[in-house]
Amino acid sequence: MTALAAGSAAAAVYFGVVLEYFKTLPCVFYTCLGIYCPGCGGTRAVAALLRGRFLESVWYHPIVPYSVILFGGFMLTQGLARLGVRQIRGWKFHNWYLYGAVVVLVCNFLIKNLLLWVWGITI
Repeated sequence: MTALAAGSAAAAVYFGVVLEYFKTLPCVFYTCLGIYCPGCGGTRAVAALLRGRFLESVWYHPIVPYSVILFGGFMLTQGLARLGVRQIRGWKFHNWYLYGAVVVLVCNFLIKNLLLWVWGITI
């Protein structure tokens, strides 16, 4: 019961104080340079994904669904393989997962800033 009360208090502080404080902070990268940072839209992408809006999540920041799919698939196949499901072999780590993430991150950064500079489209 004590753990539930402590968790509830921590959640209340987080949602009532921390999130309200961070909503008022402007993006330093965007404020100083006038361009989106490579991580811009990540929080909105997570929120959209949690609401079940996959395409909206991809629009805000494609690294979030990319990571969720890779992590989810990796953990699911590894878990089933360790439980003894013989038809399933667990995914192995490959460097191309990271290279793919870097490509997605760079492409997102370039496309979002080109949309901003050329057509004035904001996210």
